[in-house]
Amino acid sequence: MNTENIEYLKKNLLNLGFGDKVNEEMEKLIKAKVPEFNLTTEQTYNNKKMDYTLHFKAGDQGDMYFFNRYDASLKNEADPTKDRMQTMYINRGHGITAKEAFNLMEGRSVEKKLYTRDNEPYTAWLKLDFKEKDEYGNHKLQKFSEKYGYDLEKTLAQYPIKQLNDPQQKEELMRSLKKGNAQQVTIEKDGHSHKYYLVAEPQYKQVNVYDNNLKTVKRESLKLDNTQQQSRKNQQENSNKQSRKQKVH
Repeated sequence: MNTENIEYLKKNLLNLGFGDKVNEEMEKLIKAKVPEFNLTTEQTYNNKKMDYTLHFKAGDQGDMYFFNRYDASLKNEADPTKDRMQTMYINRGHGITAKEAFNLMEGRSVEKKLYTRDNEPYTAWLKLDFKEKDEYGNHKLQKFSEKYGYDLEKTLAQYPIKQLNDPQQKEELMRSLKKGNAQQVTIEKDGHSHKYYLVAEPQYKQVNVYDNNLKTVKRESLKLDNTQQQSRKNQQENSNKQSRKQKVH
């Protein structure tokens, strides 16, 4: 039994958000030299259950096992006809995490590092197209690369978001949105603070805004005017210059 291979698989599972739930069963089946096997697990997000089937397969030599894909399933309790399933592929231990799979199947977008056929890395936003499936029954995956022109930071700067005034909170906000989360923020308007949820929408180069009941809010009603946006932009540029100076020193 290749213990290094097993530890590598365990690390992959942990990084992809599956924890250690299937480790014991996986190790037992590898020890028994089962050539190919599937393991099931589940996660709950926002009171919604996701089911996962993880696929493992031995290599040609038999002493190395690979975890190259998993199937994700999201049930719709109110309307079973809207149940969603999707196969997610793993590339060299990297891929869509369990939580990101949930966000994608909820209809949100996720930013990921991908690889070309020549193994050249690039960054793109991913979104599932629920209107169209490929020949394997998977929803087609829309990709919006950097060339598409979506700039999340500039888009957020159009709004009086309190978290943007703190570099650490700003970084955490952007990281969460890039993972496809609906992230709560504080927006200051007319001298009052209000809680909203933001969702990145790269396809339309926007963010979607929701109230506490997750009902859509007209984004135009919350945007800064042009003068305020320019002021915010100048503040950010000055802040970035200060950060670069500190790094140099």
